[in-house]
Amino acid sequence: MKKDFLSAKEMLPYSSPTRAMYVGAPGKVGALRLGFELDNDGKCIMRDHERVAPLIVQRELYCDRTMPEMPVVYILSSGGPNVDGDRYSQSIEMRKGSFAHITTGAATKIAEMKDNFSALYQSIRLDDDCYLEYMPEVTIPCRHSRYITYTDIECHSSATLFYSEIFACGRKYYGDGEIFKYDIISVCCNACRNDGKRLFREKFVIRPGDDDVRNIGIMGIYDIFANVIVMTPHDCAEEIYAKVDPVMTDTFAVGITRLPNNAGLLYKVLGKETEPVKKNVRAFCSIVRETVKGKPLSDDFPWR
Repeated sequence: MKKDFLSAKEMLPYSSPTRAMYVGAPGKVGALRLGFELDNDGKCIMRDHERVAPLIVQRELYCDRTMPEMPVVYILSSGGPNVDGDRYSQSIEMRKGSFAHITTGAATKIAEMKDNFSALYQSIRLDDDCYLEYMPEVTIPCRHSRYITYTDIECHSSATLFYSEIFACGRKYYGDGEIFKYDIISVCCNACRNDGKRLFREKFVIRPGDDDVRNIGIMGIYDIFANVIVMTPHDCAEEIYAKVDPVMTDTFAVGITRLPNNAGLLYKVLGKETEPVKKNVRAFCSIVRETVKGKPLSDDFPWR
C-alpha cells in the first residue's frame, strides 16, 4: 500500500491509535491483486488473483448479456463494514487488449468510529487497447465515520477506463437519520500515461461539520453524489461528450466536462435518492460502452 496518503493533513486530527484491534492486526489489512489478459483463444480471463481477507474475489463470471465474452468480477468483504483502523489496497492490471467489468457485491458501509480512520488505496493500470468498467456499489458513511481513498491510474492513450464512485449522505432513513453526520471523506485520484506523463489529479474533501454542504455549488438540496472519470481516446471522448446533455431537476442533476491533456471526461451526478443517481451513471456507462465497444450496457440485475 502506498503509505504517504495516510498522512494527508486532513486526516491528522484522526490519527490516534485505535483502542480496539490495532492498525495492522489480522483481518484489518485487506488486499487484492487482479490481472486480466487474453488467452490463446482470444478470451479475456482473470490470469492473476491474489487476495488477503477480508477482501475476497472468488472467480470471474461471464454473465453480461450484451458482452458475454466480458469477465465480470465481484469484490466482496467478509468483515462487514469498514471500521476504525482498516487499511485496504486493490491492484488491477489490464494487459494488452483485455477487457473487464469490476463491481462490488453490496454497498460499502463505513461504520461509526471513535479512533483513527479507514483507508483504501487503489492502483489501476491499463495497457494499450484495454477496456475496463469499474463500478462499485454505493459507499455509505455512518455517523462520525472517517474515510480516505487514493487511486493511482496509469492508462494508455488507446485504452478506455470507466471509473465511478457513488457516496451517500449516510444512513438516510436510520432512526432520526444520519444525513451528513460523518466526520470526513477524502477522495483523491491521480492519473498518468504509461510513460509517466502526468494527466490530472482530482481531490475533494467533505467535512460536513466544518462546511455547510447544503450551500449552492456543493450539495444544495441533494443527498447522493456520484463522481465518474472516463479516460478514453480523444475522438471517443468528443463523441461521448456530444451525446450527454446537462440536466437539473428536483430529483437529480447531471453535469459533464472535459479532463485536461485530452485525457477524457469528468461526469458528475447529484440526487435526492440513490436509485436515480445509479440509473444516470449506468446510462452514461452505456453511452461509453456503445461508443467504444459498439454494445450497450446490460440492464442491471433486479436484486441490485
